[in-house]
Amino acid sequence: MIKLALFTLQLISFLHSPNQDTLINQSFQNFFIQDSVWVDYQSGKASWYGLGDGYNGKRTASGEIFDTYSLTAAHRTLEFGTIVRVTNLENGKSVIVRINDRGPFVKGRIIDLSYRAQKDIGLSGVGRVKLELLKIVERIKQ
Repeated sequence: MIKLALFTLQLISFLHSPNQDTLINQSFQNFFIQDSVWVDYQSGKASWYGLGDGYNGKRTASGEIFDTYSLTAAHRTLEFGTIVRVTNLENGKSVIVRINDRGPFVKGRIIDLSYRAQKDIGLSGVGRVKLELLKIVERIKQ
């Protein structure tokens, strides 16, 4: 139970940026995560955005301001706030991101990562990834 509480704190710290405080606090406020698992969701091509393309500082589809150095991503259908572990299938590196935007709008791609997220997993250009969703099995209200 202590390990899980520490994981939750690390996850919140890991995803923290000034723009994300409200969404993270709404997601975890007044709850202790008793149990959670990663569930396989999707595999396919990933791309990235946010550096030198004019998106940094603009509003995302969720309404928050995009920060190229935060651990966020765009997905066509996942709910805003969904926590996703993205694994680069070429090198095995993973990053945990929060969905805050819609996209990608290029055929054959399943996720657009922020610049920082793609950097963390060593993705250059477009690459093959696996997506896993964080599923909260049990939450206990404090």
